[in-house]
Amino acid sequence: MTTQMSAFSHSIYKQKYSLDGLEEWPDTSVRVATNVLAALGYKEDDPTTLRVAQLITDRKFLPGGRYLYASGRSLHQVQNCLLLKAEDSREGWGDLWHKAGMALMTGAGIGVDYSDVRPSGSPVGRTGGFASGPVSLMQSVNEIGRQVMQGGSRRSAIWAGLRWDHGDIQAFIRVKDWSPELRAMKERDINTALPMELTNVSVILNDEFFVALADEFHEKHELAQDVYWTTVRKMLTTAEPGFSVDTGENAGETLRNACTEITSRDDSDICNLGSINLARIESIEELKEVVELGCLFLIAGTVYSDVPYEKVATVRSKNRRLGLGLMGIHEWLIQRGKQYGPDLELSEWMEVYATSTEVSAVIAKEHCLSAPIKTRSIAPNGTIGIIGETTTGIEPIFCSAFKRRYLFGGSWRYQYVIDPTARRAVAAGADPDSIEDAYALSCDVRRRVQMQAWVQQYVDHGISSTINLPGVITDPTEVSSFGHMLLEYLPELRGVTAYPNGARGGQPLEAVPFAFAIDQEGVVFEEDEERCVGGSCGI
Repeated sequence: MTTQMSAFSHSIYKQKYSLDGLEEWPDTSVRVATNVLAALGYKEDDPTTLRVAQLITDRKFLPGGRYLYASGRSLHQVQNCLLLKAEDSREGWGDLWHKAGMALMTGAGIGVDYSDVRPSGSPVGRTGGFASGPVSLMQSVNEIGRQVMQGGSRRSAIWAGLRWDHGDIQAFIRVKDWSPELRAMKERDINTALPMELTNVSVILNDEFFVALADEFHEKHELAQDVYWTTVRKMLTTAEPGFSVDTGENAGETLRNACTEITSRDDSDICNLGSINLARIESIEELKEVVELGCLFLIAGTVYSDVPYEKVATVRSKNRRLGLGLMGIHEWLIQRGKQYGPDLELSEWMEVYATSTEVSAVIAKEHCLSAPIKTRSIAPNGTIGIIGETTTGIEPIFCSAFKRRYLFGGSWRYQYVIDPTARRAVAAGADPDSIEDAYALSCDVRRRVQMQAWVQQYVDHGISSTINLPGVITDPTEVSSFGHMLLEYLPELRGVTAYPNGARGGQPLEAVPFAFAIDQEGVVFEEDEERCVGGSCGI
């Protein structure tokens, strides 16, 4: 498989990760591997360092975006989101604002569990008056994120969770009920600020929720039913909230990163991501090698990375969480002529991936470090998926061609993109309109959810995955059908979100016909202006 990047992937790499815009991809690979592995004593010319650099160059292993951006810089905060808990006190609120600012300024996203904050209207003893509740606190954190942007171009990534039986849960579920007027403004101008728009929101479900939902005599049965169905209806119309599930052996792991794939019980824990590009791995034997070297790299990252504040280092040393992920799962299936969904041959590869627990424990012991508590999560991959030129995480191909909006230097731009997996399939003779993608699977949503539940059995953290739907769903019969289907799988998941097509104005990706996109490929447009940026095409 070629190691040459497409023009589109190369342009995103140059914008986001090339040091001073001068590096090329092999240089970045060496910079990242050399700086990170040096934390464990590996030299630049050590065979292990050279092999990791080659895996990155070949895009068989892709460290998270913070690694690509910050490795070798004087401030090398190369790990990702902080996982935070909001405390119910004035000091706790101030502490959260401080942590949020410090994290976002160093390029880390944040996820916050607000469940301990007292409901709005509760009396405040020492100062008098009444509490404003967790929603007001999360709105203030959202606005910190609006103003804090790493390097002027990385938008803040934020998650907020609230337990299903919290007194303000209904207000939380409806926190993104934007008025038609605001939605229309967003459609006209993508820069229009909407309340809570930078924050992903999830209703946190625990063991008691599932007991109460099923038992009509449980004291919280009606509440559980109301919360579940209200959330489902909102999910099918506005795309949020989602559900975060923390049950059984995972009970209490209510803290999440911004994309929800890393979970923890401990405030100021941090996630640490790198993904194996399954579509480029040539054999199970090679997969074993990449799992081992991926674990080694991420463990080295826990020693190398700077942290936003000291408590993060303390918690990281105790937990040493790794987020070894996968991308290219759907392309792996396409390469073998297989349908998207659970697969017997793929399960053999997933079993090798799941050895990361034992592999990382051995590596940690060799370097006199604590063994990682958990080691596997599947992130959404975002720009890393673009650079890897494959399907992201467990997601199917989004579509054969799409319009992608992105923020660059304070202004919004867009370009038309041919999905690289679709391009390879079309080059092999496939009809671009017949390729199974997220849009096609949006009409077979059960298979989509079933696949996530199947993959979850191999993942000890969570999976960031969005269930695409063909459009907004309001028909009561369709809502009921979706909700009952989802309940069959929900206890097996760590979380789930859905996105009905067209649910929001200014959505970053929009499907377009393959033939149209291929004629516009390589042209970068300014938002709302059908012209090349600076008159230069083919960027």
